[in-house]
Amino acid sequence: MAPNPKLFAFLLALSASTFVIGCYRRFSLVALGRPEYRLDALGTRFSRMLRLAFGQERVLGKPFGANHFIIFWSFIILAVANAEFLVGGLLPQASLTALPEPLQHALLFLFDLVSLLALAGVLFAFARRLFFPEPSLSSDYVKARSPEAFLILSLIAVLMLAYFGMHAARIALGSEDPSALPVSALIAANLVAPLAITPSALAAWSWWLHALALLSFFAYLPQSKHMHILTAIPNCFLSDLERPNTQPREEFKRGMRFGVGRIDDFTWKDLFDSFSCTECGRCQETCPAAGTGKSLNPRSIIHAIKTNLLANGAALRTGDPPSLPLIEAGEAKSGEGSSGEAAIWACTTCGACMSVCPVLIEHMPKIVKMRRHLVQMKASFPEELTTFFENIEARYNPWGIAPTERTKWHGTLQVKAFEEGKTEYLLYVGCAGAFDARQKQVTVALATILDAAGVSWGTLGKVERCCGDSLRRLGNEYVFERTARDNVNLLVERGVKKIVTQCPHCFSTLKNDYRQYGLELEVVHHSELIAALIAAGKLDLKQRVADLGRLLFHDSCYLGRHNEVYAAPRQVLTAATGASPVEFARNGERSFCCGAGGGRMWQEEQEGERINLNRVREALRQEPDTICVSCPYCLTMMEDGLKDLQGGSVKVKDLAEVVAEGLRA
Repeated sequence: MAPNPKLFAFLLALSASTFVIGCYRRFSLVALGRPEYRLDALGTRFSRMLRLAFGQERVLGKPFGANHFIIFWSFIILAVANAEFLVGGLLPQASLTALPEPLQHALLFLFDLVSLLALAGVLFAFARRLFFPEPSLSSDYVKARSPEAFLILSLIAVLMLAYFGMHAARIALGSEDPSALPVSALIAANLVAPLAITPSALAAWSWWLHALALLSFFAYLPQSKHMHILTAIPNCFLSDLERPNTQPREEFKRGMRFGVGRIDDFTWKDLFDSFSCTECGRCQETCPAAGTGKSLNPRSIIHAIKTNLLANGAALRTGDPPSLPLIEAGEAKSGEGSSGEAAIWACTTCGACMSVCPVLIEHMPKIVKMRRHLVQMKASFPEELTTFFENIEARYNPWGIAPTERTKWHGTLQVKAFEEGKTEYLLYVGCAGAFDARQKQVTVALATILDAAGVSWGTLGKVERCCGDSLRRLGNEYVFERTARDNVNLLVERGVKKIVTQCPHCFSTLKNDYRQYGLELEVVHHSELIAALIAAGKLDLKQRVADLGRLLFHDSCYLGRHNEVYAAPRQVLTAATGASPVEFARNGERSFCCGAGGGRMWQEEQEGERINLNRVREALRQEPDTICVSCPYCLTMMEDGLKDLQGGSVKVKDLAEVVAEGLRA
């Protein structure tokens, strides 16, 4: 019943050519990025894509996700109906009637119900944006009530309404079986007759309305932010299979640009990410910097990359330099196509943004790449970091304390040097464990536990150096490279096979980053080792630790989200106290950062609320007597926050201190 197939063919060709040209213009820009291999482990990638893209796993993590799930799968199912519609527009004799009647009726029944679900989903999305939009739906460039959002929703609604009008008219004309189309049949019985036009005219008008809405949607899609409809599924397939607990190495040669200072310094996958962003705001909601009033908004970073690529693409294709800067110098705020330096330095590299992104965009690595450019190419970084970098280079620790002081934490303990073949575990004390007055107490507690369990352990003593975690996350890859090489050589030379560390940052760096330098050994966090010792009956906890009162446990980002160690600390605390610890409202993978990761430990917070105060306020709402942590940075940030907020008698303990207390007779 398609009037004038020739006219439809012309419009289809016009829409298809606009679609293809639009896709080519955008996807060809992705090729400007640096090469990167993302086609390994195809089976794993495919199963992950099914789970996250088609299964909408992360989308369903929010209440409104169910509505998006309905719209998404409605599109998938109705793609068959729309394909039949397009073919029928060119060849009117081609239709589902060529199929066996039972299959034809089953498909029509499915399309009819799914069209109703899609229409309901779109109407709910309209209402949400109009009457109860979430804060994450709005930013400097995304508005909940944006014309573009309403245009896309309107086109979908028109498609569904035209579908019902077309089939209801055909039922009224007797050309379709009403039993196969219950919704359309209901409309035909109640709404077609009162209309001022005949069913045949309604059928023709609805057909053309459906055609124009569908063809307009195709033509507009590559020009809009809804291009993620095309890129989200492949982006899930191409995502990094590893957790974001390391960074790619750099090659240091004369004449090379280091880090990312212009848009074509990113890899093609970084650029593809920018076209895949759905602008849902989940990253913004969970980001500790954005949530405390900092310049950083992960969504804005990705949007700026896309805008910068579109603005500079033509020039870069011809070999001309970009006209729009990727990074705005000084204290400038992030704008259209550029990210401000303040935003780049606000990141704590906690990885929360990446853990909630429904299409697996990799925000944090892009920020670190831009930091590398600022540090290594422009020497532009916060003033406090000058001292930090100099201390690491000169004395191998953040405070610039003499390396000879590394063993002062021993006190009266008999600490042995690690000996190859005689010592099982190297206790990698870490800078905080060796130099920070408060963290030294944790080191002593850990040493006490290892001795009580009969573990063979030793240290590197005065020759131990900083692992370089903050160097790498702050973008000083050159100094990190040197630090990592020296440390790897030392560990290999000493014959180290097993390492235990109390710091999640040392744990993650030694375990993950150093693999890039050929170091393959067993690295465990002290919570994991203590849990294993308790489970094996090697630790005799002589008493339940009862004087800690209501004990609240805080997850470290680099232990939990980056390395998936969640159970061990809780098992240790349960064994030591006889009860499971109290949980924060935001815990586990959704835990909120203490504010010290990503090198933020060595910088002052100049904008908004201090991140640690936000977390401590959340803790105080649980009315704890003790806050338990498993990280030196978290311990410092929690104690500082309690002082600032006058947290009264609330104590902060590392879990090693809790266990050591239970060892006392």
